[in-house]
Amino acid sequence: MDLIRHVVVFDAADVATESAFWAAMLEGSVVDDDPQFHCVIDSAGNWLVGVQRAPDHVPPDWPDGERQQVHVDFHVTDPTAAHRRAIALGARLLKDATDPKSDHGHRVYADPAGHPFCLGWGHPNQEQLAQFLVTYGETD
Repeated sequence: MDLIRHVVVFDAADVATESAFWAAMLEGSVVDDDPQFHCVIDSAGNWLVGVQRAPDHVPPDWPDGERQQVHVDFHVTDPTAAHRRAIALGARLLKDATDPKSDHGHRVYADPAGHPFCLGWGHPNQEQLAQFLVTYGETD
């Protein structure tokens, strides 16, 4: 199998609202030539996420409920700014898990259709990443 792309696809009753949210969140653009499916791409044309129309979509009840379907983690350098951006774009804070001034942590949100996602910071740190690449990185 030659994998040419991998992407997370979100189900939503309102494809336009959901794709606009993720395009703004990821600083991308919406390809909306199909009313049933939108692509969110970056400025180089890379596919970031997809949004598929699901008229009977039931939002997951997570992190404290039983309906988690999938969630996405985004790691940021400025958790306070990322939090403000997510809330301004229509995200809902589900769990304020960690003090944003700590060295590492995360917060749990829901996008406009109710899909959970996390904004995390500080883990793994740069030293851990460098060690991982030394240990497991590609060799010539």
